Amino acid sequence: MKTVYLVIGIFTLSIILVSFKPESAKIKGNEKSVLSSSVMPEDIFMKLADNSMKYPFVQQKLNYSYDALEPNIDQLTMEIHYSRHHAAYTENFNKAVESSDLKEKSLFEIFGMMSKLPAAVRNNGGGYYNHLMFWQIMAPNAGGQPTGELAKAIEMEFGSFDKFKEKFNEAAKTQFGSGWAWLSVTKEGKLVISKTPNQDNPLMDLAEVKGIPVLCLDVWEHA
Repeated sequence: MKTVYLVIGIFTLSIILVSFKPESAKIKGNEKSVLSSSVMPEDIFMKLADNSMKYPFVQQKLNYSYDALEPNIDQLTMEIHYSRHHAAYTENFNKAVESSDLKEKSLFEIFGMMSKLPAAVRNNGGGYYNHLMFWQIMAPNAGGQPTGELAKAIEMEFGSFDKFKEKFNEAAKTQFGSGWAWLSVTKEGKLVISKTPNQDNPLMDLAEVKGIPVLCLDVWEHA
């Protein structure tokens, strides 16, 4: 079953990369991408943290219908994982932080101290953010290769778009059990591919490979 979802996921990767609107990879109000050498990723991270979400965390609406991504992702899979799983992560994350001082911190600040927090915050906070990003970087009737600065950065770091897909595919296939594959920008301003278990992500202080996520792929329940 996991292999089937991975095939769907990698097939969907071209949809994701072209439809991706990198709000998470830009300073709000500034047109400079995090890939620009003139902008320090550390500064970008702090601006993102200053402008990121705080309690109560809200599950944003989908920008498309449940069946809009077929045949890559079927209607039932989308409906179940948005209306049940993601909704549950959102609700449980709010419950996990509502009676603590975490409700005064931004989402990214919480991720930055995740190694010191309870499992309920880690699992539900990650599930909330990861899926929020996942829904937003896909769109119906999209596809093809990335363009602009992202395309240049991928070619520079991985050699070509095809080689990038191979490496991203490998990260997804070798993630044991539930988890995610990621394309992120490191603090040095370089693109890096990584994988995380369960609902972890590269923004968490406990992540083996840290960075600002640009692209994510759920490699277990849906793709």
